[in-house]
Amino acid sequence: MNSALAQLGIGQALLDARGFIAQEEASDLQVAEIGEDGREFLLTPATTTAWHSMKIAAQQDGIVLLLVSAYRSVQRQIEIVQAKLDAGQQIADILTIVAPPGYSEHHTGRAIDIGSDEDTPELEVEFETTAAFAWLTQHANAFGFSMSYPKGNSSGYQYEPWHWCFTNTADPA
Repeated sequence: MNSALAQLGIGQALLDARGFIAQEEASDLQVAEIGEDGREFLLTPATTTAWHSMKIAAQQDGIVLLLVSAYRSVQRQIEIVQAKLDAGQQIADILTIVAPPGYSEHHTGRAIDIGSDEDTPELEVEFETTAAFAWLTQHANAFGFSMSYPKGNSSGYQYEPWHWCFTNTADPA
């Protein structure tokens, strides 16, 4: 892993300065959903159950939640960062929107990127203007999900209102 990070220009000093936390790659994954394009979205079994429960509850309130992204391997993360480097972006800028390989919550199989059927682009800050986002801010915690990168987060990532991680802290009552 260290050689892959070094090849991407991500040194230990940068990792330490940003306080990145290594994330273990999930090994127990299941298909949580299949997208309209046939893409399989993988999550841990507990996250899948929580996602389905949350999605159904939202539907009962007239809100459509769409799964945009789920599990992502370390290798896929390397490819994403490399593609941005190849496009001429600087590593410091890339790491405000993409975690270093080995440090993404998506590796855990517990992180999801959520969209809605509302007229907003996927994976953009405008998601915060949707009824889906308003619903999530009120209800997601009850299903064990929390927004990982709110405004002004200490991780140095841009604000990501679409990125939620299953932390299993829901009140069982």
